[in-house]
Amino acid sequence: MSLLQVKALRRDYGSLRAVDDVSFELEAGTILGFIGPNGAGKSTTMRIIATLDTPTAGEVLLDGQSLVDSPDKARPLIGYMPDRYGTYDDVTVWEFLDFFARAYGLKGAARHKRVASVMEFTGLNPLKDKLTSALSKGMKQRVALGRTLLHDPKLLILDEPADGLDPRARIELRELLRALADQGKAVLISSHILTELAEICDTCAIIEQGRLLATGKVADLLAQSQASGGTELTVRLAAGADGEAASARAEKLLLEQPRVGQVAREAEALRVRLELEPGATREQVDEAAARLLAALVGAGVPVCAFSHRELNLEDAFMTVTKGRVA
Repeated sequence: MSLLQVKALRRDYGSLRAVDDVSFELEAGTILGFIGPNGAGKSTTMRIIATLDTPTAGEVLLDGQSLVDSPDKARPLIGYMPDRYGTYDDVTVWEFLDFFARAYGLKGAARHKRVASVMEFTGLNPLKDKLTSALSKGMKQRVALGRTLLHDPKLLILDEPADGLDPRARIELRELLRALADQGKAVLISSHILTELAEICDTCAIIEQGRLLATGKVADLLAQSQASGGTELTVRLAAGADGEAASARAEKLLLEQPRVGQVAREAEALRVRLELEPGATREQVDEAAARLLAALVGAGVPVCAFSHRELNLEDAFMTVTKGRVA
C-alpha cells in the first residue's frame, strides 16, 4: 500500500473550485513532482495534505490513517515546508532548530542529538552560531528544511523549495532531497521550474485549473509528449561572413518542406518543429529528419550540426495541457 493516498480531493472557496477531483498516490522512498502554473491548485492541495486546510470533499490517507478524520494522529508523520518560510531574526541557527525540536516534544540528550544530526545532514554546522537574519536565501532554505526534519517525518511536503535559489544552492538542495528519498522518506515537491523536477523526481503529477491532468513516471510523460506527434530539431550553421543570409535561406527552405510546422532562429542555430502523426515511431521521426538534412545539404546550406532536442517536462506539460481553456 502506498504511504500517501489522495482520493477525489475537492476544495471550494465559495464559487471558486481550487481543487477538483484530484487523486494520486505516493510511495515511501520516492519523490513526486507536483507540476502546474501559479494558481493551478498545487499549494491548496499540499496544505490539505499537511492538515492545514480541510477539503470540501474527498479523502487523504497517510500510512493508513485519515488526515481528514484524525489530523492530530497524522501530523507527527508530516514535515511541511511552505513556499514562504520565516525565521526569527534574533536567534542563531542552533537556537532556531532547538526551539522547534522542543516544540516537537524532543527532550534532553535526545533533542540535542537530533538537532546536531539535522545540522550535519543539511550542512549547517559551520553556521551554528550565526544569526538566521544574516543568512543567504539558500542557507535559510537549508534551515527551513532542517526544521521539517527534526521529528523524523515519513512524508515531506515541500512547496516551491527551489524558488529564488542560485544554481549551486539548487544542486545542493536536489542532492539533499535525493538522500532523503534514499532513506525511505516520501517527498512531495511542487515547482514551476520544470527542468528542476525532471532531474530529481521519480514520478510527476500535472495539475491545471484545479484538475489533475496526468500522473506517471517522468519517462512515461516524456514518451507521451513524443507520441503526440511533435519533435524538435536543432540545426546549427557554420559561422561565416554570410551567416545571416545562410540562416534566412535555410529558414525559407525548411518552411517549404512537408511536416515542418515552425522554424525559429537563434544566433547561428535554427529550432525546427516537426509535426508528425500522433504515435509516430522513432524510425519515422528519424526518416523525416533525414529528409530535411538532405534538403539542406543539397541546397548548399552550411550545416555543421543537426540533432534532436531532448524532450523535457516543459514539453510534457505543454502536450498534456494543449488546448485547455479556463
